[in-house]
Amino acid sequence: MTAPWEKPGSNFIVKAIEGDLQRADGAGRVATRFPPEPNGYLHIGHAKAICLNFGIAEKYRGVCHLRFDDTNPEKESRAYVESIIEDVRWLGFDWGGHLYYASDYFERLYEYALRLIEDGKAYVDSLSPEQIRDYRGTLVKPGRDSPYRDRPVRENLALFEAMRAGRHAEGAHVLRARIDMGASNLNMRDPAIYRIRKRPHYRTGNRWHIYPMYDYTQCLSDAIEGVTHSLCTLEFEDHRPLYDWFLRQLPVPCRPRQIEFSRLNLSYSVTSKRLLGQLVAAGHVAGWDDPRLPTLRGMRRRGYPAAAVRNFCSCIGLTKKDALIELAALETCVRDELNRTVPRALAVLRPLRVVIENYPEGQTEELEAPNHADDASLGSRRLPFCRELYIERDDFREDPPAGFRRLAPGREVRLRFAYLVTCREAVREPVSGEVVELRCRYDPASRGGNAPDGRKVKGTLHWVSARHAVRAEVRLYERLFDDPNPAALGDAWLRSLAPRSLETVRAWLEPGLAACRPGSRYQFERLGYFCADAADHAPPARPVFNRTLPLRARSQ
Repeated sequence: MTAPWEKPGSNFIVKAIEGDLQRADGAGRVATRFPPEPNGYLHIGHAKAICLNFGIAEKYRGVCHLRFDDTNPEKESRAYVESIIEDVRWLGFDWGGHLYYASDYFERLYEYALRLIEDGKAYVDSLSPEQIRDYRGTLVKPGRDSPYRDRPVRENLALFEAMRAGRHAEGAHVLRARIDMGASNLNMRDPAIYRIRKRPHYRTGNRWHIYPMYDYTQCLSDAIEGVTHSLCTLEFEDHRPLYDWFLRQLPVPCRPRQIEFSRLNLSYSVTSKRLLGQLVAAGHVAGWDDPRLPTLRGMRRRGYPAAAVRNFCSCIGLTKKDALIELAALETCVRDELNRTVPRALAVLRPLRVVIENYPEGQTEELEAPNHADDASLGSRRLPFCRELYIERDDFREDPPAGFRRLAPGREVRLRFAYLVTCREAVREPVSGEVVELRCRYDPASRGGNAPDGRKVKGTLHWVSARHAVRAEVRLYERLFDDPNPAALGDAWLRSLAPRSLETVRAWLEPGLAACRPGSRYQFERLGYFCADAADHAPPARPVFNRTLPLRARSQ
């Protein structure tokens, strides 16, 4: 699948970059970056940004940096860093030697701040946070100058040095850029550059008592690293004037260009870190890697292939307008990839016992079954077959409706890779009256599932040998939300949680699946795509599988 950044002039980002390269008269280069904050786990929205930034760099033979925006010691940790690195690598991207941290630049960012103070373009403000918000004004009301805005340069330098040394309490002062309190863009109304935080940093320990703000850090980190194009989502469009202002005021080695694109909003999901955190904290899901979440950890655990996620990010395109992308589009990419690449297996989720009365007791034979009907390179395996089997309970009806092609009294069906069988009798449990067993007969001449006399049999069922099958826990995942856009419901968003987004069943699997490794993917024939759970699958003692997706898309 061709990505939207692979075609010349195919979208506004490609056109902008190619225009920049033409103006550089052959001396141009491309350097992008993916700059996550290590305060949580990546989700499908981040996947779009990752694919775009690394894809653009590859297209123009440039580089893409992985840089951690680690300027908030209260919420960041090494564990998040390691998780993000793992997720980006899982998606298939490599940053080479270009792994950076904003905390690498703390000293240089501090020196830049001193330069702004010396040039009269920054000052230490001693208003309280509440007063700063009040002085800032609104969209229809201009801001007011702080009474500390005209502090002498020497006093600002002394105060800023004391802030760094930890001699002031949190909230006592902030360093602000001196721009324009009457600006129509609120981001330009003397934004904060540094705030006091007396918290240890996971990389720098207790060396710093002040930490730079995001808008200040991002543009200068880009410039220090030689990034040429800062590709970010639309919520940063109003921040671009501030991004450019800092670059104009300081002697930076590079002037990156910021270009915004629409973020990825996925239907029947939420991608806000805040909302995802609430789901985890309240126990609505089993953690950040819960397979119902749109986190990359959750999708990987559910069995989504990285190639399918990349294909999805390629097919949705790039726009300047936020939109809700259908979950079905992602699921189609996943099905297409799995259908092409994963081996087939037999499993029965809701078993009904079948006894083949004319099959010799105690006898077992092995039947040959291809691992993929369209890819001989995946080989084949041997399936044990004996007198007692399990089939799906839904594959039998005593009084079948019109169009039902599966098993019923007196009806003949094909057992996949095995024999033709005919149902003779349904045995009921005496108290409940529930059908608990089927008595059938098989045609010994139909090995492989073909009638020797050429008679036509319409129904084909999957099965497992009752004597050899492996008992397993299988988790059937559905959408986490019933509403296509839960985030748009405001405070009522949790009411749209689907009541049955997870069902756990005790299933029977063909014996070879017991030894598969965590993360192994299969198509359970006629049932869907499944993955051995990365956390709980413990072969061979405790097989645990997650349903990645049913074979077919559900109706909307």
